[in-house]
Amino acid sequence: MLITVTTTHQPATDLGYLLVKHPDRVHTFEMPTGTAYVVYPEAGAERCTAALLLDIDPLALQGGRGRRGRAGRGGNPTPDGFTLGQYVNDRGYAASSLLSSALSTVFRSALRGNSKDRPELAATPIPLELRVPALRCRGGAELAGRLFAPLGWTVNATPIPLDPTQPDWGDSRYVDLTLTGTLRLADALNHLYVLLPVLDDAKHYWVAPDEIDKLLRAGAGWLAEHPERGLITRRYLAHRRALAGAALARLAEQRLADEPGDPDTIVEAPDGGADEEAGLPATVDRQPLAALRRAAVLDALDRSGAARVLDLGCGGGALLTELVKNRRYTEIVGTDVSSRTLAIAQRRLRLDRLPPRQRDRIKLWQSALTYRDDRLRGYDAAVLMEVVEHLDPPRLPALEAAVFGHARPETVVVTTPNVEYNVRYPGLAAGAFRHTDHRFEWTRAEFADWADAVGASYGYAVTISGVGADDPEVGSPTQLAVFARTAPSGGTPTSPPGTAPPTAGTDRTTSTSTTGDSTVGDGGDAR
Repeated sequence: MLITVTTTHQPATDLGYLLVKHPDRVHTFEMPTGTAYVVYPEAGAERCTAALLLDIDPLALQGGRGRRGRAGRGGNPTPDGFTLGQYVNDRGYAASSLLSSALSTVFRSALRGNSKDRPELAATPIPLELRVPALRCRGGAELAGRLFAPLGWTVNATPIPLDPTQPDWGDSRYVDLTLTGTLRLADALNHLYVLLPVLDDAKHYWVAPDEIDKLLRAGAGWLAEHPERGLITRRYLAHRRALAGAALARLAEQRLADEPGDPDTIVEAPDGGADEEAGLPATVDRQPLAALRRAAVLDALDRSGAARVLDLGCGGGALLTELVKNRRYTEIVGTDVSSRTLAIAQRRLRLDRLPPRQRDRIKLWQSALTYRDDRLRGYDAAVLMEVVEHLDPPRLPALEAAVFGHARPETVVVTTPNVEYNVRYPGLAAGAFRHTDHRFEWTRAEFADWADAVGASYGYAVTISGVGADDPEVGSPTQLAVFARTAPSGGTPTSPPGTAPPTAGTDRTTSTSTTGDSTVGDGGDAR
């Protein structure tokens, strides 16, 4: 069985650094069921292709079966129910969980997003083409589209005829799958790792409870928000009802945890949404906004050079899990007013399983953002991701004084919804907010007014940009402000702290920060 990975990112041979496999060599790996090879059919500056070939040994594969022809100890029956089918079947040729296992062994570093030689490229979406020439697809080409398209792929799943010389026989149960898109290589490989056995709807080994952790680890950042997460979970866990139920419960917990809620009030999200837009009718070609938002925040932190970071109103730890992956962050603190939410974050981070050195980098504190907390002073950066809109407007000055006036980190990153974009959600009533717990949602002009006022009061230069697709009429769905401190630490406000949200309907096309040299344009991007 075969899978190819192609990129046109230049220089394209950097693919070798991401996969940790030199393009000029043939790489061989002994697997429990055969031998895996990695070769490069083409390796040029403009286009590079890596191929993973898995050569299955039928005798080795049969050696892992139980006495009654089952896969492993009580796993799924083989697709062919007769005795000879244990040796004569499609397992050596059609992509399946065997290929997923090879991916996890051969491309282990790439799956984790690690690259010692090209760390920036590993974190960057690049143009990719993945091809699986023979994939057993229970559900046909239509199901392949339903599984991969929501992840940002353009899907071409061509049914393979039973016999090209006998067209009347129709199509086989196999497809030739090609995926094209611009994604991180780690995300692309994790998509394949999970979805290949899901489409095949079979596993070659016993599905034990630890498969839940494998699924959630490979599905981090996308599975909880996938519209077919139920089908994916059930098939990946071989339709074992207890395991699937436990996995779906943990996914629901993650989706709830990603909703930060009011910093001073425990709020249960009624729909358990993966993010604040999850319950809204989908827009055309909508990608998960929560993932885009986290990526934008991480980019802002990276640009700031911060090493010690606060995630204020951290919720269930969605951003914390991303921060932990980057060793540049020597101290990571998540705060939330809810002890229950912090417990979810602790489980999500698996602090009890981390080695002491890693665990010491992370702290979880119960703290309310409208009160001054001396523990929060002296950090390089702080993040308020989808938090401010959960406060009643009269309480904003207290948050501003606590974060910008008392804690005074070098950099503060704030994200909040752009209410103008709400018209792009069909079915969302006029004047309604994206989430039932939102106390307000700002226009671009209103957000810029608030950011400029806070920056002027506390000595911060402000840069504003958008997150998500930039609509020429209403801007991006999320607004992001980066506050860079200009006044010395310990300085006092130059004007009364805090401002309430501007009156709805304020019209403003540009805003120039009084503390910096950036100009915030109506398009929602200051740069």
